[in-house]
Amino acid sequence: MRESYDYIVAGGGSSGCVAAAKLVSQGGARVLLLEAGHSHRHPLLDMPPGIFKMINGSKFMRYHQTVPQEHLDNRVHDIPQGNVLGGGSSVNAQVYMRGRPSDYEEWHQLLRGDNDYPGWAWRDVLPHFRGMEGNDRLLNDLHGNEGPLLVSDPGHINEVSRWFVQSLQAMGVPFNHDFNGATQSGVGFYQFMNRQGKRSSAAYAFIAPLAGNSKLTVALNARVSRVEIERGVAKGVIYRDGNGTERKAYAEREVILAAGSLVTPQLLMLSGIGAADHLKSHGLPCHSDLPGVGENLIDHPEVPIIAIANGAFGYHKQGIGWRMLLNGIQFKLFGTGTITSSGVEAGAFVNPTSSEEEPSIQAFCVPIVYLDRDTLSFVQDTYGFTITTVVVKPKSRGTVRLRSPDPDDRPLVSPNLLKDPDDMRTMIEGQKYFLKAVHTAPLSQRFEKIAIP
Repeated sequence: MRESYDYIVAGGGSSGCVAAAKLVSQGGARVLLLEAGHSHRHPLLDMPPGIFKMINGSKFMRYHQTVPQEHLDNRVHDIPQGNVLGGGSSVNAQVYMRGRPSDYEEWHQLLRGDNDYPGWAWRDVLPHFRGMEGNDRLLNDLHGNEGPLLVSDPGHINEVSRWFVQSLQAMGVPFNHDFNGATQSGVGFYQFMNRQGKRSSAAYAFIAPLAGNSKLTVALNARVSRVEIERGVAKGVIYRDGNGTERKAYAEREVILAAGSLVTPQLLMLSGIGAADHLKSHGLPCHSDLPGVGENLIDHPEVPIIAIANGAFGYHKQGIGWRMLLNGIQFKLFGTGTITSSGVEAGAFVNPTSSEEEPSIQAFCVPIVYLDRDTLSFVQDTYGFTITTVVVKPKSRGTVRLRSPDPDDRPLVSPNLLKDPDDMRTMIEGQKYFLKAVHTAPLSQRFEKIAIP
C-alpha cells in the first residue's frame, strides 16, 4: 500500500514539531513526522536536573564530533544533539531565550531588503512568539500567557546564583528582570520552559495536544536516508523504521527538512543537492548544483570558568544519598525545591568593552563544578560553581561535509571555532570580565581556587 501524505517533515526537533503541528491544526493537512530518536515521555527528561544525568552519555543524546579544530590546538570537540522527539527542547537546560529584535531585522534585510515584505522582521515574528508563549509572570506587548509553551520563573534559586547576580551588580551591571524584554543587557535570572518543575518541550507543547488526530502520524526511531527527487521535484523520502525496514513515503505537496544544522545539509547532499564536485567525489548524482549547502555553519563558542568553593555551597551531592531522597519527597509532595531547577538559574548579557553597544557575551552561572566529556579527566568533582562565557554573534564560519554516501556515517563537521580573530578577542574579553566578577564580593568570599582557566 502506498504510504502517502500531504507533507513529510524529516526531523522531530523543535522546528519540526512546530511545523508539523501547524500544518495539521491550522492547515488541515495530512502530515508524517519522522524522528530518528526516542519518545519524549521519560522522567529523566521531564525533571530539570535530568540534563546532568545525560551530559556524558544517554540514548536521548546523539553526539557529533568535530574534525580537529585548527584554532583550538587541533582538539576534537563534541556537539550534542537531542535524539528524541522535541530535539534540543527535550534535553536542554530549559532556559527560555529568544533572539534580540536586531537579529531578526538583520535576517529580514539579508533575505529581502524590503521593509514592507512580511517575513523575518521583528514585527513579523513577534506575534508568533507571543502566541506560543504561556508565561506565568509576564503579559505585555512582548509576552503572552495563553500559548502552549509554558514559561515560568525558576522554582528554586540557589544561593550561588544570587551571589553571582550581586557580584555583577557590584561591578555596575544593571539588574534585568526580563532578558526577552525591551533590552537584553544586564544580569538577572533566566525564565524556564517548564511549569511546576516539569519540562515544557516542543513535543509536549505542540505534538501532545494532537494525540488522536488522524491527520498526524509520528514515527519514532525512523531515520531518513534521503529525499526522493524525480525530474527536479521532491516526491518523498526513503527512511528506515524502528525495525530497520527500509520504507518509502510520498509527499503530495512538500518534503520539509528539519533535521538540524548538521543533519539537514547531510540529507540534502545525500539526496543530490549540493556542490556538484563534492557529490561526485562520493559517487552521488547531482540533481541541483548548490555550492552553499553545508557552508556558513555558525556555532557559539563557550569557555567555562570553574571555581572550587570554600564551603558546602551549590548543588553538589544534591542528587545522591539522603539529599536525593529529601529532594524527591519535597518535589513529589509540594512541587518545590532543587528538583524544579536545571541549575542554570542566573545569567548576564554584557559588552565588556562598551556598555553603549549590544551585548557581545552571554554568561550562564551554574552552582556546580560542570563536568562534561571535555573536563572530566582533570577537574575535581566537588563543591564549586561554573560561569560559562559565550560569544553571542561569532564571525567564524564552518562547514558540513559528507564523510561517505552512507547515511549512517556522521557528517564531517568543522565549525572553525574561534577562527576569526574578533571571536578570540571577544572571548578573551569575556573571560577577563567574568574572572573579575569571581573576584568581586560576594563571590570572591566563596571560593578557594580557580580550576579553569
